[in-house]
Amino acid sequence: MLLAGCAGEMSILDPSGPAARHQFWVWWAMLGVSVVVALVLFTLWLYTFRRREQPERTPREEQRIMLRWVLGGGIALPLVSIIALLVFAAPTGRSMLPLPLPEGEAELIEVVGHQWWWEIRYPGENGEPDVITANRLVMPAGEPVDFRIVSADVIHAFWIPRLGGKRDMLPGRHSIIRLEADVPGVFGAQCAEYCGAQHTNMLLHVEAMPREEYDAWLAERRAPPAPREGFDEARQAFGEHCAACHTVDGFPEELIVDDVTYDMVGPNLTDIGSRPTLGAGVLPMEEGAIAYWLEHHQTLKPGNRMPPHNHIDTETLQDIGAWLETMEP
Repeated sequence: MLLAGCAGEMSILDPSGPAARHQFWVWWAMLGVSVVVALVLFTLWLYTFRRREQPERTPREEQRIMLRWVLGGGIALPLVSIIALLVFAAPTGRSMLPLPLPEGEAELIEVVGHQWWWEIRYPGENGEPDVITANRLVMPAGEPVDFRIVSADVIHAFWIPRLGGKRDMLPGRHSIIRLEADVPGVFGAQCAEYCGAQHTNMLLHVEAMPREEYDAWLAERRAPPAPREGFDEARQAFGEHCAACHTVDGFPEELIVDDVTYDMVGPNLTDIGSRPTLGAGVLPMEEGAIAYWLEHHQTLKPGNRMPPHNHIDTETLQDIGAWLETMEP
């Protein structure tokens, strides 16, 4: 049972990057020192109960012994331990700072925390459009990546256990954390700061790809969306009920009916058909999953900011879901 926590996509004891390895050794060092200190204390505690004879001491001797324990165990030991831990752990924090690199700049990916989902942005260069997706973070493997993080509402925390972290995401205040994946793979991520009722259902799917695959993945999403035939009724319904909060690149502006009286920003749905999950990890992406989410999202993830669709008939929701499933580069 104890060994069950030493592996898995959410285990800090299975590091897959430089920052995570630093944290791995800090964790083991802290555990080792804590165990030694606890054993010494328990040994002394048991010894006091096993002594048959109490030594006779003068009040001055008792005061001197008490002073030794206070100075040694209450001041010297914690001071030495904290200084040693800071010296040992300093490289861990430094490895996650966006320091200059000899080989050039690190890849920059922006992450915005929302209640309760993740917005991922890949800034374009030289006039290229940004790539915007949700709840799926794709990064190049084998090289450092700078994550520029911020919150859109309350305090969240960005945490990829096997790569390192964690870092608070504050509303209106950007910060950068540098992480790296040693090899291509899939990693779990989680909001690590309680942010509301659905905090535990704020999962992030992380994929590390070889640089060539990563560049191809971005290029697919930066290319103008190909025109899709059919689904006329679904697109019209989307423009009437969904387009005020959600964006689909290339969606005809003349179909957008913006009569919503409140301001909300929902996930960009341009590539939703290629994402592995819905609702930030609530549902696996499979045929019919989007329609099911549209019908039951307040039951699957109570309190999420998308209003109920009780005013839309089931057939229309199914048409919208079937159309959105085709949203792939």
